[in-house]
Formats: sequence, C-alpha cells, structure tokens
Amino acid sequence: MLFQLPNDDQLYQALLNRDPAFDGRVFVGVASTRIFCRLTCPARKPKRENCTFFETASEALEMGYRACKKCHPTTSEADGNTAIRSLVSALEERPDHFWQERDIVKLGLDPSTVRRAFKRQFGITFLEMARLRRLRNSFTTLQAGGKMIDAQLDAGFSSASAFRTAFAKHIGLKPSDFCADAPLKADWFDTPLGTMVAVADATHLHLLEFHDRKALPTELGKLFKTAKGQMGFGTTPALEITKAQLAEFFAGDRAQFDLKLALHGTAFTNQVWRELQDIPVGETTSYGALAKKIGQPNAARAVARANGANQIAIIIPCHRVIGADGQLAGYGGGLWRKQKLIDLELKYNRARLA
Repeated sequence: MLFQLPNDDQLYQALLNRDPAFDGRVFVGVASTRIFCRLTCPARKPKRENCTFFETASEALEMGYRACKKCHPTTSEADGNTAIRSLVSALEERPDHFWQERDIVKLGLDPSTVRRAFKRQFGITFLEMARLRRLRNSFTTLQAGGKMIDAQLDAGFSSASAFRTAFAKHIGLKPSDFCADAPLKADWFDTPLGTMVAVADATHLHLLEFHDRKALPTELGKLFKTAKGQMGFGTTPALEITKAQLAEFFAGDRAQFDLKLALHGTAFTNQVWRELQDIPVGETTSYGALAKKIGQPNAARAVARANGANQIAIIIPCHRVIGADGQLAGYGGGLWRKQKLIDLELKYNRARLA
C-alpha cells in the first residue's frame, strides 16, 4: 500500500503537539492567513476549522498558500534552521577542530537549542557529528595505508589511547584489528542522507549502514567475528558497484538495485529480509502484513525484530515498513532518513504511473 496519512483530526493533534514524525511530509494550510506551515512550526496554532492538510509543499502552493517565514516549509529543516545551517557550514570549514559548547556560544547560539535541533533532524548532536567527522579522517588515512600515528593525528587526537578508545566506541573495533590483505574490506563514503559504512568481499555486500547508527559497532563486531578477523580497509568491486548504484538511486536514476548480498541472519530473519526486497518501490507495508506474507500471521513482533536487525540499509528496504496506523515506526538510521527515503521512492512510483 502507498503511505496513508492519518485523518485530519489526528494531524491537527500532531500540529498542536508539534510532532516531528510528520516534519517535511505533511503540511498545514491556514485559511485565515493563506499561509502554509510545517506541523512543527513555532507559530501560534490556528483553529481546527481553518486547517487543510497537504502531503507536499507543492500542493499547498498550487492551492494559493504562501510559505511560512518562520518554519520555511519549502526547505528541509537543515536548510531552514539558521543554527543548523551555520554550524554545518562551520564544521565544513573546520572539520579537524575539537568543537565544544563554548564554540557554539561564541557563534551566538544556545547549546541546548542546538542540541535539540540536531537531535531532531539528524539523530545526533552537533558535537557528536563533529567527533564522527574527525574519526572519519582517521578511517580515510588507514584505508589509504597510512600509519596509525598519522590516523590519530588526522582525527585530531594528541593521545593514542584516547584515539583508540574513540575509534573502538564508534566502530566497535580497534584500528589495529584491521588487516591490509583481508578479503572483507570496509569503506566509508558520503550520500545525500549522510555518511555510510559498507563492508564487502569481491562479489557480495555484507553490511551497509549509516555511520551514526547506534547498532553499527555491534554489527561490525559480529561480522568481524564471523570473518575470523579477516577485515581490512579499502575497496572491492562489490563496494564500487554498491556506491555507483546508490549514487544513481539518490539521483533519481535507479529504482531497483542489482547487488549480490551476503545475509548473516537466522533462517527466519533472512526470510524476512528477502520479503522486504519484494515490497514494490514507492509502497509501504506493516509488520503484521509482512508476517502474513511469510505465512506466520502471529509473528508480527518477530518480524519487527528482524526488520530492526537488518544490516544492509536501503538495499534491503526496511524503511518501507511503517506502523499499522500509517505512521512512521522506528528506523535505526533515524526517522528523518526514513521519511526522505519514502518520499524519494514515492517520486519513482509517481513517475512510473505518469
């Protein structure tokens, strides 16, 4: 089924609650002002009878509504929020800087407000984002065959022990655990939805996750154990194909993936993951419906656990599973990414039906 919006009464309650689950995917037009907003808009809430809800900003514009100047509904929150925009730009200019709260204050911003805005939009705080950016520098250095001390300095750590601790906390492994001639290679690359970590051998993709997913260290640790420590930094033909197809997907040029996948779950989990790949692009389903599809109608909770255990994001489209009430359910990469993926795939669907 295509994503179904809740009824208008539920959406009005979400507007009153400034529910971030609908940010960017539902908009409200106010008849008394002819202005349309995000449901998270900080402006005074309109009366119920003055509200009309739209699935896209373009629909509101077509009906003659003007974009609100407070919540900037025609941009993503990252673009519309001045604090987010200025800090992301500052991070791009100074990626190696050890950012602290006092730096945020020097920029005239309130740390607590910034913390909430980044958590809502990206699932992590700005300071966590800055730390991950520094660690990425070390990952790139090691991938290129650089020495450990160079990776440590590139990450901005003066202490070797602090670098190893930070690296292990984020990756789940120590830098020294990786070996140069291993058949499994780990790579780290950018996408429009953030940095992703991928692991593959010459022919099969084993893991694809957003770098800030909390389960990433555990997943890498299990994969490392399964591979008996044979994991290194670098790339493989399978990784290059993965990156190329993802680039085409985000550019709007590829709706389907053609990749060989190595599944590391139980028989039941692998069955759920294969069923996920059969959900048509631009459509969504529920855990209950998925359980029925695999012939186990009472296993909705087990299906949900298998869905959450997916370690090949996007390619195995667990983002296409939503709550039975039509609302977004949990997603390890963050609900904002789930929303963006569903929106992108809806465009593919509309283009196919046009």
